[in-house]
Amino acid sequence: MNFPKSHAQTYRFVPTTSKPLNESRLDSLLKQEWSKFTNETGISEKESLLASKVTPLGVASSFQHWTPYPISIASAKGAWMTDVDGRKLLDLSMGFGAILAGHLNPVVVQEIKDSLSDGMLFVTPSPITRDASERLCTRFGLDMVRFTNSGTESTMYATRLARVYSGKNAIVKLEGGYHGSFDPLMVSAKPSLDKAGDPNSPNAISQPGTTAGEVYVVPFNNLEALEKVFTQHHKDIACFILEPVLENIAIVLPDEGYLEGVRALCDKFNIVLIFDEVKTGLTAGPQGAAQRLGVKPDLITIAKSIGGGVPVAAFGGKKEIMDAITTGQMTHFGTFNGNPLAMAGVRAMDKISTPETLKSSEDFNLKALNKINETIGEFELPAHTIGFGVKGCVTWSTAPVRNYRDYKATDFKVSELSWLWSMNRGIITPPGLDEQWLISFAHGQDEIDVLTEDFHQMASALRS
Repeated sequence: MNFPKSHAQTYRFVPTTSKPLNESRLDSLLKQEWSKFTNETGISEKESLLASKVTPLGVASSFQHWTPYPISIASAKGAWMTDVDGRKLLDLSMGFGAILAGHLNPVVVQEIKDSLSDGMLFVTPSPITRDASERLCTRFGLDMVRFTNSGTESTMYATRLARVYSGKNAIVKLEGGYHGSFDPLMVSAKPSLDKAGDPNSPNAISQPGTTAGEVYVVPFNNLEALEKVFTQHHKDIACFILEPVLENIAIVLPDEGYLEGVRALCDKFNIVLIFDEVKTGLTAGPQGAAQRLGVKPDLITIAKSIGGGVPVAAFGGKKEIMDAITTGQMTHFGTFNGNPLAMAGVRAMDKISTPETLKSSEDFNLKALNKINETIGEFELPAHTIGFGVKGCVTWSTAPVRNYRDYKATDFKVSELSWLWSMNRGIITPPGLDEQWLISFAHGQDEIDVLTEDFHQMASALRS
């Protein structure tokens, strides 16, 4: 497959004028919307109470919970979901990219059905797994790859591999960066500012119940801070892991030259560079964020978008590093690694994630961003838009967000209203208030119109 360079690298539009919001009006709208939510989602409330009796918070993953209770989904197809209250919802979360193809995409479904005729689990080598490995190596420019079952497993094994390969143990990560639930990578994922310390030399804040080991934390888009840590501690540092575009705190783009500077510093100090592309991957373009932005890491972690909705993940990169598994310096296990159903998802996504298909979704995303920009300008909202690949977001700030501290200074009250307003009008986005929408292969102009008109209505309500 030929992968031409993407037609657009990154997108950010910051209006030149804005006016503050009326706090009293904002509070009134929030009260109104929470009342509307509880009045229209009674069956979700009952389902949440039942689920809470058998699983903590009534959810399978803690992020799924919000107060007073989350909605419960009964079914999904294409770009739409139906909740237990019978409401039809436009899905703009799409599993953080895991449903890039759309719910029940026919190619994904057919590949899985065909796979079921061969078997569900072999726990042995298979041409099916080898084929999927070849596809990922070709697409993402990897020498070698190993499959896992989640993004957490992939980032855990990538950092462990870097430690074994380098003979060093310390890890450097970004303040505000999230890489799953491996103990050292949970350090300073979203730390409280009263504990975080100096913005240019952040404290490493561990999560309760974890044993982090030696972890150094640096701000995003700050090469001087990174070089200082490398200079002082490079003899102990195994790797630097980061998302090339931060997508745990809305969308935060790298400054021009930042990633190139990171690559140069890692080379200078002999430190393994790991790009976490669990959330970017195919949502960033046909070959992921690393190749789109033109900076090649030593190792990459991928998940979500590569499987079409099937649980699958992987890590891979340079042969000289991956060979630490070959020689037995590091072992990598997993009963379900490379299982036929997961490999069917990888095959399907490799077939349908063409440059043309992804460009079409990105073009729809750009239409949404441009239309929302018109609304921001019309109502002089203190906000700006950011896009990368098929993802986009509105950040409630009058200045670009370059790092975690900038993100913490954004207006979370209006973020809450924006999310809740959409939820009450049939649009579902992630509940974190700092995530992004995703335009899947199943979204079209009708869905873009729903998104942009909804934002216009909320903006009008804010200014009325």
